[in-house]
Amino acid sequence: MTTATETILPLRRSLERTTRIAAPGIRILVAEESQLFLDAAVHMFGMIRDFEVVRAVLAPEAVVDEVRRTRPIVVVLGIGGAGHHRLDLARKVIEVSPLSRVVLVAVRPTQALVDRAVAAGVLSVVPTHAPLKHLVDAIRGVADGLLTLDASLFDAADPAGRVLGEREREILRLTAMGMPIKDIASKLFLAPGTVRNLTSSLIKRLGARNRFDAVRIARDRGWL
Repeated sequence: MTTATETILPLRRSLERTTRIAAPGIRILVAEESQLFLDAAVHMFGMIRDFEVVRAVLAPEAVVDEVRRTRPIVVVLGIGGAGHHRLDLARKVIEVSPLSRVVLVAVRPTQALVDRAVAAGVLSVVPTHAPLKHLVDAIRGVADGLLTLDASLFDAADPAGRVLGEREREILRLTAMGMPIKDIASKLFLAPGTVRNLTSSLIKRLGARNRFDAVRIARDRGWL
């Protein structure tokens, strides 16, 4: 039988490894309607040296006031509540604290939800099936003001021959100009990891040998 301690210790070691390269000082407000998940998030974030949880909020109606009071760098909106209600909440958070960046955690987020969230000012949407490391990386990315999205969110309900999204076309166009990943990320205000993930996804989906071959294939198919 696996004990709780046996489960937590590998997680603690994994989180400790991720903190060695991190800069200090990310003030976080966590909002979640489930006490269990709220307590778990606060506990896990407490293991990360550069994370400081300034407030844990259980009631959605209290989030805006707590954001106004604490002025966190990052606001993590948990899985409780309907998607459109949380997008309204995200807009209000950004309105009262424009320097706060929002991460939205969602169960099986659709492309439509991601698009609406980004349009509302959310900088990251993290699916609940993603590993914890992705949430940690997303928080760090948005703290730097970067749009940080997992490549799988662009591939949901993605038939093999679908036309590329505008973001994917932008990445391929810049790749065709010979830009390295880091420069593409800077130009598009994306995290380098997001560009790498999207590029890897494009290479795999197009059956390309590398990112420049992906450009060739997309051009041959009339997608650029």
